[in-house]
Amino acid sequence: MGSLGPFELVLIFLAILLIFGAKRIPEIARGLGKGIKEFKSATSEISRELNVNEPANRIHPNPPTHGASTPRTDASQQAAPPAADQPPQNPAN
Repeated sequence: MGSLGPFELVLIFLAILLIFGAKRIPEIARGLGKGIKEFKSATSEISRELNVNEPANRIHPNPPTHGASTPRTDASQQAAPPAADQPPQNPAN
């Protein structure tokens, strides 16, 4: 199914004009405009309410306090313990 061409749009407009008449079309368009405007304002109001009522911990969650593991560190920052079968090395040698 393709898009509507100019000929189809003219036929639809003429059918609407014949059904409703020239005096009623501006009233219908005004009513449609008001309905769309109210719908947009209601949608934006609901989204504003949802953003205001959203809990703060969902935006910036606190780190877990119970049962939390220790944070990982970079391997270059960790000092490896000496192996049990090797004596400690003396850097002065």
